[in-house]
Amino acid sequence: MIPRYTRPDMAKIWEPENRFRIWLEIETLACEAQAELGVIPREAVPVIREKGNFDIARIDAIEAEVKHDVIAFLTSVAEFVGPEARFIHQGMTSSDVLDTCLSVQMVQAADELLADLDMVLDSIKVRALEHKDTVCMGRSHGIHAEPVTFGLKLASWHAEMQRNRTRMAAARENIATGAISGAVGSFANIDPYVEDYVCEKMGLKPEPVSTQVIPRDRHAEYFCTLAVIASTMERIAIEIRHLQRTEVLEAEEQFTKGQKGSSAMPHKRNPILAENLTGQARFIRAFCIPALENVALWHERDISHSSVERYIAPDATVALDFSLRRLNGLIRNLVVYPENMLKNLNQMKGLVFSQKILLDLTQAGVSREDAYRLVQKNAMKVWEEGKDFQAELLGDPEVVGALGEARIRESFDLNYHLKHVDTIFRRVFGE
Repeated sequence: MIPRYTRPDMAKIWEPENRFRIWLEIETLACEAQAELGVIPREAVPVIREKGNFDIARIDAIEAEVKHDVIAFLTSVAEFVGPEARFIHQGMTSSDVLDTCLSVQMVQAADELLADLDMVLDSIKVRALEHKDTVCMGRSHGIHAEPVTFGLKLASWHAEMQRNRTRMAAARENIATGAISGAVGSFANIDPYVEDYVCEKMGLKPEPVSTQVIPRDRHAEYFCTLAVIASTMERIAIEIRHLQRTEVLEAEEQFTKGQKGSSAMPHKRNPILAENLTGQARFIRAFCIPALENVALWHERDISHSSVERYIAPDATVALDFSLRRLNGLIRNLVVYPENMLKNLNQMKGLVFSQKILLDLTQAGVSREDAYRLVQKNAMKVWEEGKDFQAELLGDPEVVGALGEARIRESFDLNYHLKHVDTIFRRVFGE
């Protein structure tokens, strides 16, 4: 990722220093287990543990010659350790180090993302409780439908993001596997105890059948989870973008002092954060396809997945980490205009109560077909002639005859649509 969209804490997970440090720990732990089994001398382990180190520039130089990153790493480590280095990597293959390390890094990244999600959830909850009773227009197909509250919109975001947190936690658990099983995963040259030992120390579970590589369905699940989270993020961003449109202006991004919206038009206040999140979501979702295609490898293993993961693992996690932090700030600082919400709700002169009138008519004995005809006939006068819906109904003898004037007026009570808001909030946030 480019620095513009990168947070240092997430970037460090994918830097060579962290990767090689994990490699070294995997190799050292394997030596400890091998010593317990009597495969290598016990006295070699403290030397490897104390002297074990690497030089990144030296690794790069060696790899330029040998064209193999793990061999280059092992050569650099051997230059620090000395003769005891011959006991490192006993019975292991490169994928044992690479795949186990990648799992550790993906777990580390997942922990950052889970912390991000918790921040977003907290911010959404605060704003949802703040606007639980802030009445606004509900829309379907972009058209006025029936009244809701802005808090209900936020509660919906919270419930969905909570599901995403559950998905992320599950993806973290399923990626937290290691493999120290040797060539083709048969343990022919290394005891399964070594895998058990290394995985326990690294906070992983042994992969049941690694075939030399950890099966990539685990990785596919992980990246698809990131994509689902990104899609929820975009759903929120698009709602904010719509609400910030000039002719709507029910909410808008915070416009800070000194901020400029356009190089040409000084009046502009654009939803740049939400638009950026839409773009980030497109980017993150794009990694689903290569992750899914990585599942199908040749026989016990090939490395067609390797180059893909070198891109997508850092880029997807860095992008989502940055985006969730941006989303958190957007929600926390969102400017809400309840007066505009109410003005927009009243814009259609009572049409939003059409379903209540329809139901009242059916309950009064009018067939649904006739009730629909009566309501739609009067509703079209509002659309086409700018009439007032309640006034038209009160002037319609058939409607008045079925309901009476008092019941018609009662059907225009806004509180009717909001009577179960507390129930929904209890479902989302508890008591």
